[in-house]
Amino acid sequence: MNMERTILHMDLDTFFVSVERKIDNRLEGKPILVGGIGDRGVVAACSYETRSFGVHSGMPMKMARNLCPEATVIRGEGGVYSEHSKVVSEIIRQAVPVFEKASIDEFYADLSGMDRFQGSSYKMAQELRMRIKKEAGLPISFGLSANKLVSKVATGTAKPDNERKIEFGTEKSFLAPMLVKKIPMVGDKTTQILYNLGIKHVKTIQEMPVEMMAKVLGKNGFVLWNRANGIDDTPIIPFHERKSISNERTFGKDTGDVKRMREMIRAMTENLAYQLRNGDKLTSCISVKIRYSDFNTFSKQLKIPYTSADHMLIPQIERLFDQLHNRRMMVRLVGVTFSDLVNGNYQINMFDDSEEKLNLYQAMDLLRNRYGTDKRGNSIVSWGTTLGIANISSMGNPFNGEPPIIPAHRNA
Repeated sequence: MNMERTILHMDLDTFFVSVERKIDNRLEGKPILVGGIGDRGVVAACSYETRSFGVHSGMPMKMARNLCPEATVIRGEGGVYSEHSKVVSEIIRQAVPVFEKASIDEFYADLSGMDRFQGSSYKMAQELRMRIKKEAGLPISFGLSANKLVSKVATGTAKPDNERKIEFGTEKSFLAPMLVKKIPMVGDKTTQILYNLGIKHVKTIQEMPVEMMAKVLGKNGFVLWNRANGIDDTPIIPFHERKSISNERTFGKDTGDVKRMREMIRAMTENLAYQLRNGDKLTSCISVKIRYSDFNTFSKQLKIPYTSADHMLIPQIERLFDQLHNRRMMVRLVGVTFSDLVNGNYQINMFDDSEEKLNLYQAMDLLRNRYGTDKRGNSIVSWGTTLGIANISSMGNPFNGEPPIIPAHRNA
C-alpha cells in the first residue's frame, strides 16, 4: 500500500431525505420515506427516525409503511435531487485538484501531498465539509485515510453528519472488530458463505492465509482478503465513460396489455435516442428486457448499424419485443438498453433520408433542449409515438462524466 496517499470519501447523509427537509423544514425530526408510492414502490431513502422500526432503503414501500405507519411518504423528484447534487459537486470541484463522483451523493477526492500546501489534509477536509453544509445546506460526513476502501468504511462509522480520520498504519486494527458485511462489495450471499464457515468478523479473515480465502471464494477470495487487511490501490476516477444507457419501468399492476407495453418501450427508445443525439453518441447494440409476474426475466439483444435515429431504432426494438414476449403471462416490467456506444453525430447515418426528416429531428431536439423537462424530469416535448402514455424521463445528459443517477421513483 502506498502510505503517501491521502484519500477523502464524502457521503451526503440520507441525501433524498435531507433535500426534502431543506425544501420543507416542517419535515425536520419526523420519520420520512422517499421512493415509489405505489404497492410496487421501493424505499429509495429513509430518515434515521424510521430505522428503529426496521426500515431500510431498498425494501418494498408497502412493508416500510406497515413497519412505520406514522412516516411521511414522499415520491421524490429526480431532477430536484440532481440539481442539489450538482451544487455539492461544484463546491468540491473548486476545492480539490482531483475528485471522483461515485454516485449522486458520494464523492472521493485525492488529497495526497496537500499537507505541503494546505498545512493539513484533515483540516482541509473539515473546511470543505463545513463549506458544503453552509453553502448547500445539506448534512455530509467524511472519512480520511490512505485509500478509498478504508475511507468509505470510516465515513460509515462517522455518520450521521460527522467525520473520522484513520491514521496511516492503523487500517487493519480499525477494520478488525467489524462484521465482514461492513466491507464494501460484500453482499448477502458472500456474507452467508462466510458466516457458515464461522467467519463473522474481519479480524478472522486477517488471520487467515490468503490461499485459504481463495479456496473458499476463488478470485474473489484474494480481493476480500486484501480489503479485510485494508489494502486498496484503486485510483480516483475523475470521469466516468458511459458504455451503455438504459431505461426500465415496473407497471403499477401486472399487465397483459400488449399495446401499452409497446407504447412504453417506444417511449423509452425515443428518449434514449434523444440522449444519444444530445451527447453525440451512436449505438450498435440494442436490447429489450421483460420481467413476468413470476419474476422470471428474459432479454434479447441485436447488433445493428451505428445509429441514434428514432426511425431506425424503434422498429428494431419493437421486433425484439415481439420475439421476446412469447409467454401467456402477465408482465411486471419492461426495459430497453443501448450499448456498444461510440462518439458520432446521428447525421452520418441519415444520408439516405430526406432533408425533411433530418430537419424534423433537428427541430424536435432543439425544442427539447429549449423547453427541457418538467419538475419531475419528464420530457415536455414528445414524438407522436408516445401520445397516450406518460413521458419517460430523460434525466439530463448521461454523458457528462458523472455516474448514472438513480432517481427516487422508477415505476410506471
